[in-house]
Amino acid sequence: MIPPPTTSTSVSIVDLPVGAARSADGRTWIVSPTRRTGPRQNRRPAISAAYAPPMGAPPTTGPTRPDHDRDRPEQGRDGWDLRRWRYFVVLADELHFTRAAARLRIAQPALSQQIRALERQLGVTLLHRDSHGCALTGVGAQVAGEARRLLAEVDAATARIRDLVGGRDGRLRLAYTRSARGGRVDALVARFRAAHPEVEVVPETGWTAPNVTGLLTGRLDVAFVRPPLPEAGLTCHTVDREELLLAVPVGHPLAAGRARVRRAEVVGLPAVMWPRENGPGMFDRTIAQVWPDGGFHLVRQEPDDEQLLRAVAGGDVVAAVPAGRARALKVAGVRLRRFAAPVPTVDVALAWRTGTTDPAVRRLVALLATC
Repeated sequence: MIPPPTTSTSVSIVDLPVGAARSADGRTWIVSPTRRTGPRQNRRPAISAAYAPPMGAPPTTGPTRPDHDRDRPEQGRDGWDLRRWRYFVVLADELHFTRAAARLRIAQPALSQQIRALERQLGVTLLHRDSHGCALTGVGAQVAGEARRLLAEVDAATARIRDLVGGRDGRLRLAYTRSARGGRVDALVARFRAAHPEVEVVPETGWTAPNVTGLLTGRLDVAFVRPPLPEAGLTCHTVDREELLLAVPVGHPLAAGRARVRRAEVVGLPAVMWPRENGPGMFDRTIAQVWPDGGFHLVRQEPDDEQLLRAVAGGDVVAAVPAGRARALKVAGVRLRRFAAPVPTVDVALAWRTGTTDPAVRRLVALLATC
């Protein structure tokens, strides 16, 4: 005989026989009948909300889970074993233990044991069994519907998580650099979008310096920049390299002729440039290649390449500009000339935080190998 618990809170459930019934993990539910208020068929037992330990076990201060429960596959909330729900759904479809067991690729006795364990855990009869097969009880049919919906949600959530971990879902916060669009940069992003259409690419455009700040603060995932970058903690991979051209007014002496411009011809010429703080690495690299022996005479600053070329068109200054951007803008009144060897160049690179585990970033980086 099982002694009654010292304290318990009773909640009614249906179809549980009066007495003690063990749960699937070996613990014992304390069951007591409700007060008799009507005919025998209307009496319903009540089940204690508190667990009692198995008979002979030492007392505990509250509900515990055996160590082996922690390793049980597909455990749902409150100890529900999702595997049993899957077995029950297949059995509800087949209504035949042998066929259901074959479909599940398990032994028929094992299936029967799992279904009975589920019934004990629920405290209801889910199936009517006979020699010809089985049939769902009324509550069994309702439980089967709920189980199908539950498993569909679990499977959908699992697929979403796998996609997220695999970089096939989520967002990629990406920044372009103002001086480099088109060419391999746009081609790389287009390939990523085509390969991973479910990833939301959130683009913006900025100078290299704010793009680097966005990476370091975590506001951006990846950014196109103009190297070199002095900041630690970032990894860069060159995506493209382009030639620097000399932009001169159409009436300037250097605008005539087909010969390439020598470095000595630009020494001391009034020049226009964008602010160095926009991209210190590119600024310094440009000056070092175009005016290697000095003679850079900065007389004006403009915020971007378009305004820089418009300043050149005014007839007062010259500028060194990336070929792609200069040719794309096609500002009237400007002649673009090539430099003599060694040809000055600037790079555009993709940068990201070193050691990132973001799946979308890693998949974009993987595409760099084929650029």
